Amino acid sequence: MANKFARGASPSPRHRLAGAQPHVISGPTPPQLLYKPKKLSFWLNNKDGDCVTAEEAFAKACHVPEIFIQDAEVRAWATKNKVLNGTVLVNVLDVMVSAGFQQGGRTYDDGPHVSVDWTNTALLQNAIAHGPVKIGVAADQLQAVVQDPPTNGWFATGFKEDTNEDHCVSLCGYGTFAWLAGQLGVTVPKGLNPATPGYGLFTWSSIGIIDDPSMVAITQEAWLRNPTTVVKS
Repeated sequence: MANKFARGASPSPRHRLAGAQPHVISGPTPPQLLYKPKKLSFWLNNKDGDCVTAEEAFAKACHVPEIFIQDAEVRAWATKNKVLNGTVLVNVLDVMVSAGFQQGGRTYDDGPHVSVDWTNTALLQNAIAHGPVKIGVAADQLQAVVQDPPTNGWFATGFKEDTNEDHCVSLCGYGTFAWLAGQLGVTVPKGLNPATPGYGLFTWSSIGIIDDPSMVAITQEAWLRNPTTVVKS
């Protein structure tokens, strides 16, 4: 049975997407990589519709050294900014540039954000090489593959086009199915080609693997923060 985890995203205004500065390829693109924090959380998104904020907390956990944002700060931040139960992606990105999470006497902001063409593999992988890419997706098909309780290493393949954007997740790596599965400590299921290119995808306290056609089929917008995290004392 599919889980019933919360979602909470709405599409960013089309004029914001059209007017956004696009990411252009810069710097090296490693052949494969995966951001895999040692500690993951729902960051409240199992019950609250704060997926856009939860993805920000995940992105902070991808920092070196890792930054684990506590649930209390996620709730306080999302409540203060009126995004605990739904918002558009770009609104959270805007606020995080200058008024990010506050914890332990420090503020954790985002760097400036640019849009990413998720249909261009070379460009998207180069963006991920700079940091996790925040995407807005239609989540119905994801609901069917993420386990409850969540466990790293689920596979998402064969998705059909769905433009009903209602969830925010993070593309946090790329490589072959075999390489990504090895990083997540699982094996590629029978019937899937281990050489298939895929992406690491964080949602609902887990990182899974999605193939390129499935990712494209459900994605409606993508953003890179560069840098992902700005730490202020």
